[in-house]
Amino acid sequence: MSPSPVFALACLTTLLILTFSSVGESAANPKPADVKEARRPVFMPETDATTFFKRRSRRSVRYYEQLAEQRVHRANSERRREHNEEKRNEYENYAEEDRTEQRERTREKHEQVREYHYDGLYPRYHWFH
Repeated sequence: MSPSPVFALACLTTLLILTFSSVGESAANPKPADVKEARRPVFMPETDATTFFKRRSRRSVRYYEQLAEQRVHRANSERRREHNEEKRNEYENYAEEDRTEQRERTREKHEQVREYHYDGLYPRYHWFH
């Protein structure tokens, strides 16, 4: 089907639904309550207007709950960051001590091997390249 008959069919269906439905009747014959609401004043007295803005400027309880939740989240993040930094520093110190000990053991071992193999023919400065 081309678009124009589809559009015409949709409009015709909508018109029939509105004609035979209760929505169409209530729109045609407004109830007395609807008339009262229609006559409600648009403007309010000045005293009510000032209190209205004072009331509206207060923040909701949910806002303060969100702030508290954010503070807790930030504190947890900071504690986690400090803990990770402390663990990293401990590991770096351990690794540095381990490397130092390893270098010392290697140096002592090399020194012992040199002294064992030294026959006195070569000067000692050849050992330390």
